[in-house]
Amino acid sequence: MEFKKRRQHLMSMMSPGSIAVIPSAMTARRNRDVQYLFRQDSDFYYLSGFLEPGALLILTPGRTHGEEILFCAERDPLAEKWDGERMGPERASQMLGVDDAFPYADLDDILPGLLEDKTRIYITLGEYPEFDTRLLGWVADIRKREAGGANPPGEFVELKHLLHEQRLYKSTKELKLMRQAAQITAGAHLRAMKVCVPGMTEAQLEAELIYEFMRNGARHSAYPSIVGSGNNACVMHYIENTATLKKNDLVLIDAGCEFQHYAADVTRTFPVDGKFSASQRAIYDIVLEANCAAINKCHPGEHFNAPHEAALRVMVEGLLVLGLISGDIDTIIADESYRVFCPHKTSHWLGIDVHDVGDYRIEDHWRELEPGMVLTIEPGIYLPRNQTTKHLPNKYRGLGVRIEDDILITKTGCEVLSNAIPKDPVEIEQLMSAAH
Repeated sequence: MEFKKRRQHLMSMMSPGSIAVIPSAMTARRNRDVQYLFRQDSDFYYLSGFLEPGALLILTPGRTHGEEILFCAERDPLAEKWDGERMGPERASQMLGVDDAFPYADLDDILPGLLEDKTRIYITLGEYPEFDTRLLGWVADIRKREAGGANPPGEFVELKHLLHEQRLYKSTKELKLMRQAAQITAGAHLRAMKVCVPGMTEAQLEAELIYEFMRNGARHSAYPSIVGSGNNACVMHYIENTATLKKNDLVLIDAGCEFQHYAADVTRTFPVDGKFSASQRAIYDIVLEANCAAINKCHPGEHFNAPHEAALRVMVEGLLVLGLISGDIDTIIADESYRVFCPHKTSHWLGIDVHDVGDYRIEDHWRELEPGMVLTIEPGIYLPRNQTTKHLPNKYRGLGVRIEDDILITKTGCEVLSNAIPKDPVEIEQLMSAAH
């Protein structure tokens, strides 16, 4: 079982006599008596596969009576009548492969005994403050009994240092899910390009994305979809999606589905009316060249920031050629004056979280890319219609272009998981023309 292998791997890295404590997510109130749709904590899901709130996973390497223990809600016919079936502790061992399971209500009776005599507690503090308070209370109670021979845990250690490094390298099963997430997302972006016409609202275009996600088995978006047309495309995390799509504008769509807890994260920018203007095409071509230059740096042995450095140089050079900025290219990059139009980095890790876990640097050096890592490549140029662009020709103002792909590092180079979505401007125009 994939989840059990992950638990065993994590325990193999823990120090002797230690214990790991991993809380699940809890339900969150949206308003009055309505809850947000529940989404399991990513670390907890990665290790357990358990989808219910109010649970706790304990890993105790070397424990004679079982190393893997789950605390979860008991079966309750009345509650299940309203909210659906629960697994219950009785079935957890069989269904999840853990060694033992207990009711969550029994934490106060059982967990302090598991904590006693442990040298270290591995936990990510700060994620769930209420649980942290309970945990500190249990440890404090053990310390009160030291005179009687009780032995409290010696120290707290950040679990994420081990677990997040493990999550950074995707397994074959994980990659299968990520390819599926990318495939579903590709269908959604293609659908958006095909149906887009002036007069639609950004929200109507977003609805087409969500429809395509859900009809193909992705119950959730990986993050709120960005559908920004015209000047709205220059807002990095624009999610209002309320404006009307206008002829002669570009629309930027940053959207990805979450398929069985794994995220896709893709951006495409295209003309609302299906035809790039000369000025739109000029900016678009720079960003596309930057996207390709960055992907060419995605292979084992390159450092994480190499794709960004390649993309940035292309964008700065392109803006210089168009006369939208001036100066020496190396000076502009060194003093970061480009950030007024190119404000963000080119990459982040991708996985169970859309901004997935894993260190970007090791001992103050960018880490090397290795097979099994998945990252985004998303260069962008933004020329908002505001004071920062008042000196620019009007034809460039209000243009925002980002092109984002999901990249798997392989043994010989890379695989573009999102390559089914066109980004060549001629292909985009042909696709949109054929659809109308």
